[in-house]
Amino acid sequence: MRVRDKPRQARQIWSRHLRLLVLSLTTLIAISLLSRLPAWSLLELRSFDYLSTVDDPRPPPGGPVIVAIDEPSLADINAQWPWPRSLHAQLVTQLRDAGARVIGLDIILAEPSTAENDNAITNAVGPDVVLAGDETLIETPQATQLIRVTPLQQLTEAGAKTGIASVDLSGDGTFRRIPAYEDGFAATLAKASGTISATLPAGQLIQSFGPARSYPTVSYYQALDPAHLLPPDYFKGRVVLVGLSLQNAPVIDKGGVDAFATPYTVHTGTLTSGVEIQATIYDNIRRGLSIEEAWLPVVAACILVSVLLAAATVWRSTGWLTIVTSAAALLAFVAISFAGIRLAHIFVSPLGPTVAYISVVFGQAAFDYAEERRNKRQIIRAFAQYISPDLVRRLSQDPSQLKLGGERRTLSVLFSDVRGFTTIAETLKDDPEQLTGLINRLLTPLSDVVMDHGGTIDKYMGDCIMAFWNAPLDDPDHALHAVKASLAMQAAISSLNQELEREAAMRGGRPHVLKMGVGINTGECIVGNMGSTRRFDYSCLGDSVNLASRLEGASKNYGVALLLGEETARLVAGIYTVVELDRIIVKGRTVPSPVYTVVHDADAEALAAHRAFLEAKYTGTLAPSDPAFDRLAADIPGLAPYYVIVREALVESGEE
Repeated sequence: MRVRDKPRQARQIWSRHLRLLVLSLTTLIAISLLSRLPAWSLLELRSFDYLSTVDDPRPPPGGPVIVAIDEPSLADINAQWPWPRSLHAQLVTQLRDAGARVIGLDIILAEPSTAENDNAITNAVGPDVVLAGDETLIETPQATQLIRVTPLQQLTEAGAKTGIASVDLSGDGTFRRIPAYEDGFAATLAKASGTISATLPAGQLIQSFGPARSYPTVSYYQALDPAHLLPPDYFKGRVVLVGLSLQNAPVIDKGGVDAFATPYTVHTGTLTSGVEIQATIYDNIRRGLSIEEAWLPVVAACILVSVLLAAATVWRSTGWLTIVTSAAALLAFVAISFAGIRLAHIFVSPLGPTVAYISVVFGQAAFDYAEERRNKRQIIRAFAQYISPDLVRRLSQDPSQLKLGGERRTLSVLFSDVRGFTTIAETLKDDPEQLTGLINRLLTPLSDVVMDHGGTIDKYMGDCIMAFWNAPLDDPDHALHAVKASLAMQAAISSLNQELEREAAMRGGRPHVLKMGVGINTGECIVGNMGSTRRFDYSCLGDSVNLASRLEGASKNYGVALLLGEETARLVAGIYTVVELDRIIVKGRTVPSPVYTVVHDADAEALAAHRAFLEAKYTGTLAPSDPAFDRLAADIPGLAPYYVIVREALVESGEE
């Protein structure tokens, strides 16, 4: 036997390795195709957002100072925006006198204003001032236009430099890259301050330095009088940027004036002002902190290594160790990507290696799981010929249950039986196929209802079904689910009767009308594997089970389709309207047991009248002529047959 097993085992191993090879190659091809999609690129950039900001880097020392046109300045200056250019001229003069090395005005001064104001700003600017320009690409069906807006010519003739303040946004509207302008605003500032020492890293990823208002910022009105409102030498030797910057960073979904989403927006949900973004670009250029994206061959090599590592992880098998190894590998991908950003200023996205690793590992795990399930199904099919398939499934998961015995649990037990089915069977005795078909059409929907409501079908006894809730799986609402199932079973019987009526009408015959009685009781039972050492099944027994069976049989004596035991009624009373019908002594018991049913559309007054009716019945003061019979039958139509039965019983007993 062992000799025959070795070739079979070798074939299984070879088949598994072949699937793993195909899965690995498929993963490589799929990721190569996915990486060409714009959405993939945006996901990689979003991973960059998190990694480049996870350690919350702060602005480098000696960086720009921002003069903010903010709410306090608007309130203090008390002038309508845009402010007169003479005020900007005064600011430039004050900043220059305070020792500012370079002054950048992130304000577009492209259109003439008054001669007095234009002359004032012209006289104030010089080679140490950079004025903002703008460049916009307008695409129409007819043509594509590149519109560049620059400051007034008289300002540039006075020595002021021009820097394009436009920024490039990614497909998700987030600012991440150094603008591709040789004469960009921040680049021009760097040249004017004499700090630029390399070619402009246009298109490289930007390193952000905190959320909005992370740079040293003062209000515009303070910079107009730095000697009195700011610390001494605050601007001395510094690059100063002037522009709109709201005191409170605007929320991303509301937008803002000259404000943009940055990598920090994923953490804060707020936007960063344009002037602070220019300061960030300036520091990236000045300190050489921009981040280059890894070349395609490097990314491809990382993905290939990830696939090989994943294949090695699952080469022999998959299990709990696979999960631990996978978690460690994914953390390593993220750590390596973060180290590349911080140590080498190179971004290798962890997305490709992560997706490749997960695809191979979890793909192979899915194959292994499917193979295991297939083997279990083969076992179930083989042994289900001898014992219950449900028990086989449980035993395949926990073989230790392969023993006789049980446990004590509180169950809600349901018995259902079709009334008068013996008569129907007698009618169809010469047509066994039709009788068998009718039983199957009856039991199938009823069984579906039980299982849809979480019940366990214990057994079929002809047209009778026995089911229970709260075993083998715990069900805190077992009584409620049992009652809901019984009501759904009545609805299923009604639907089946309609079908039988239509079929009988087509045949020109009389339909077989099915009516069902249900008894439900909740109590302590013994549940487990019952039977002999050679043949056993999962079932329950106990006094509560017997009472449920008695309730089903007694339901027809009260003219109702559903009869509940006392504990069941108590557990569902908060959901359904339950009413007591009688106190009976069932076979095998000496203590009277209250029995209940569920009613619908009964108001509080009718229920109170019913309780009074019952009290009179119990005390023997109820007479057949009592008007309560007719009144209650009208107020609670669902109990009308019950009141008729009670009245007839009183008449037969000779009560007046």
